[in-house]
Amino acid sequence: MNQMSSGMSERDAFAAFVSDEATMEVVRTTVSNLAMPHEKCNMGGLRNAVQTLSVSASPQILLVDLSECGDPLSDINALAEVCEPGTVVIAVGQINDVRLYRDLTASGLQDYLLKPLSEEALRDSLLQAQSVLSAPRHNPDAAAARNHVITAVVGTRGGVGASTIATSLAWLFSAEHKLPTALLDLDVHFGTGALTMDLEPGRGLSDAIENPSRIDGLFIERAMVRANDNLSVLSSEAPIHSPLMTDGSAFVQLEEEFRQAFDMTVVDLPRNMLINFPHVLADADVFVLATELTLSGARDAIRILSWVATNASHMKPIVVANKITSGAGEISKSDFEASIERKIDYLMPMDIKTATQAAKVGQVFVEANRASKASAVLRDLGRSIMAVNGDDAAPSGGNAGGGSLMEKFGLGSMKAKTRQKA
Repeated sequence: MNQMSSGMSERDAFAAFVSDEATMEVVRTTVSNLAMPHEKCNMGGLRNAVQTLSVSASPQILLVDLSECGDPLSDINALAEVCEPGTVVIAVGQINDVRLYRDLTASGLQDYLLKPLSEEALRDSLLQAQSVLSAPRHNPDAAAARNHVITAVVGTRGGVGASTIATSLAWLFSAEHKLPTALLDLDVHFGTGALTMDLEPGRGLSDAIENPSRIDGLFIERAMVRANDNLSVLSSEAPIHSPLMTDGSAFVQLEEEFRQAFDMTVVDLPRNMLINFPHVLADADVFVLATELTLSGARDAIRILSWVATNASHMKPIVVANKITSGAGEISKSDFEASIERKIDYLMPMDIKTATQAAKVGQVFVEANRASKASAVLRDLGRSIMAVNGDDAAPSGGNAGGGSLMEKFGLGSMKAKTRQKA
């Protein structure tokens, strides 16, 4: 279930595997009315589909019946193993459950239709499948018009607000600036990106890690969960008894596909992932380091900034100190800056009440608290990152060192990366 290959025109245009005569009649009638071939309509459901496609070419559009499946998600994954690149899959079944629908579409299905199947619903789904197949894969003019910016957000320790910053930045880029944006939450077992937005994470990231060869534009379109018109989220809640088994190639491939499909990518990068998969930052443009003004925060900020200087020197980090209070902290701002041998770029005030409110309503911090002082800082941070994408906006006061970040860090000299719009 991947991107179209050069041999796509040699495949059957359509095939179906259904479990009952009533569904078969609807399928035959509908595909005939659409002038699609109906000779490949078979009885047998998904199990027959897996057996057949394991020894024959996959069609361009495949309809499978899940009525006899005890575990639809597991069986769909078995089908994915035998489908060739480019197959658009539509499933039909009897289980009316929105969670199942979300999980199935997140796993790569184009659509899931309920039985008894209606001709109208099937017709609409088939037309949508045809539009996916015929859609242009890239737009060179659009590619030349924009750059793509990847921002990695890392916390010195858990709980310092890195995920709050990452989700807020993604929301700002997508909702306020109307830029197509991807949020990649690489905390595979305990990520909160989707949870913060009151979304089901789906299996998209887990599937990508397990099958990196399947990652392409069509996979991205199906596997990501839509948060708003311009924001798509790729995350996971992998079972805690399942260790992460990957060489990290999937993460690099995901970033490459994001570059083709979005203007902005925000990566919520746990510090352990930074250590294990440093190549995630190979093509990143901006590195945001979130910390608190504590002794442990200073120690780990020193270590991470040193690592970035050695292993990702193409980036200049932005340091954001979070949870700043008016009273005396564990370490003063001046002492912290002396320890890390550089200025703190942004200071975000402590605001427990507004953070709690955001969690209650299932919204990212900056969306739920648009008028707060912390949100104003996040907007300044977002504008400075957008400047890498050719936007002239500059911070309006969040930069503790004075002057725009473009000037201070030389971000304007970063290599331009063109995007291709899928």
